[in-house]
This record gives sequence, structure tokens and C-alpha cells, in this order.
Amino acid sequence: MASQDWVEKDFYKILGVAKDASDADIKKAYRKLARKYHPDTNAGDAEAEKKFKDITEANSVLSNPEDRQQYDAIRAMGSGARFAPGSGGQGAGPGGFEDLFGGIFNQGGRTRGGASGGIPPEFADLFGGGGFGGFQQQPTKGSDRTASTTISFKGSIQGTTVSLREPDGNVIDVKIPAGIKDGQKVRQRGKGNPGAAGNGDLIITVHVKEHPFFKRDGNNIRIHVPISFNEAALGGNIEVPTMEGEKVKLHLAAGTPSGRTLRVKGRGVKTAKATGDLLVTVDVVVPQKLNDAAKAAVEAFADATAGEDPRAVIAAHAVL
Repeated sequence: MASQDWVEKDFYKILGVAKDASDADIKKAYRKLARKYHPDTNAGDAEAEKKFKDITEANSVLSNPEDRQQYDAIRAMGSGARFAPGSGGQGAGPGGFEDLFGGIFNQGGRTRGGASGGIPPEFADLFGGGGFGGFQQQPTKGSDRTASTTISFKGSIQGTTVSLREPDGNVIDVKIPAGIKDGQKVRQRGKGNPGAAGNGDLIITVHVKEHPFFKRDGNNIRIHVPISFNEAALGGNIEVPTMEGEKVKLHLAAGTPSGRTLRVKGRGVKTAKATGDLLVTVDVVVPQKLNDAAKAAVEAFADATAGEDPRAVIAAHAVL
């Protein structure tokens, strides 16, 4: 991906960093300049737009270790490196890494099928040998980029699509698969930094918001459902909400204690490998206020069960 621009442009100067700047320094400088010259905040400003393109180009090269190494090697030769006609020099369009060295390699009459000619002595040390065979430049893929997003609990269970806005204003739609967990990553292929062998990838870390009622437990979903004393004592049917938005009916056996968990098969997290269940824990609700009739009924119940001690089992096994 090298071109004449790599000789003419000082990417370090464009980003305002030293030639031995660390990756972190380069990233920090790029982010600061990108915010300053971003088209969204400089609408109609042609100079700001040009600067934004320059710093984006500089960052794409210096943030990629292999591209940066190539760039430094080319710059080390200085502007004295000359381009053969038609090899990507002055007046030619942008090209790949061969733009810079194509004229050098072709000076000896070398063709794609032949092997005549050699590298000039001044370049022999750089390429590790006196012949063309000592140097085989392999095109490299662009580096990956990272991003993060936050989705709803329902979106994590059923899957969703999020839109991410890039610094240049472009929007990337990312499909989040059903069943994704908090902290997992999604890879968007070909949306990373450019490279000679293709673009890198965009890696998105997904964060999931908590739900006020539903909680995830592996591939199961848990929910606490309040029931009345008479439902617990006498039994009956209750309705329980699901993540799909509909309700399912559950049967309570007479004498169901508070804290018992009931299972609804297949109503949990559905992934390509497994499907979880909905785990419903019932909590018996004690009324805070009783009218006269209710109070009389509870007192009658207390009289009818006066001989029962719910704590007898503890007393029988207590160690003094």
C-alpha cells in the first residue's frame, strides 16, 4: 500500500508525534486531532476536511506495525529514491509497494517470468542479499479496530441489530446474534483498517443492560413471581410472563412454600447449541393491611391450626 506519498508525506509530523512514538502515543494524538477536524464539527470547511483525511491516512499507516516498518524503511532512503516511468512516480496514480521499488527491480531487465538483473549494491543490505530472491515482500492485511456497544437484555436473548457511527460519519450496521452474553465480542469482517492484502476486522465488545425482573443463569432465565397466601395454601394456576412477551400458565400445588422454583421447559435462552428453560421462583406475599373480614378469617385460621408449630423441626434438631 506504499506509494510516492510515503516519501513526500511525513506522517509523524502530521500527527505531531516523534518518530519513536509508542502505539499509545500515536492513538492518543490521532483521537485528539480527529475530534478537532472531524467533518461533523467543521461542516463546509475544506481545509479541515483535508487535514482530517491526512491524519486518518497517517494513523492507518503508523498504527499498523508492518506498514509502519515499511514506511520507516522507505523514509530512511530519503527523497533521493527515484521512480521509473510508469512505476507510480510523479504523475502516476497511487499503487502498491511496487510503486517505489518497481523501477529499481526493472532496471536490470527483470520481468515477471525472468530473473535477469539484480538489486543495486546500495539496496543489497536492506533486502538481505544481492539478488532479487533475497527479498519477497508479502502483502499484509490491515489491522483490526475495536468498538463497544450496549444492548437491552431482550436484545441479548432474541438478537438485535445496532448501528455504529464511524469518525468519518459512515454508519455500520452490526447484527448481534441471539443468546450473546455480557462482555462477548462480535467480529465484523472487512471493517477494520485497510491493508495491501485487504481490510482488517472490526471487533465489537457487547455490554448487556440488566432487566428489572429477568436474570440470566447460563442458558436459563430466572424470574421471581409473587403469589398470595391463599394461592400457596390452596394451590391453583398462575400466569407468568416470558421474554417473548406472552404469558404461560403454571400450576401451583396446594401447600407450595415460598421460595420453591418451578421449571418451564424451552422458555430460556435459545442458541445454536442448546435451549435453556424459564425458572420461576414463587415468593409468598404477606398482606400489609387487613380489613375486618380478612383479619377475622386469619384469626379463624390461626385458631384452627393452633396445634401446629412450623419451627418444630428446628427445635428437634437444635444442638445445645
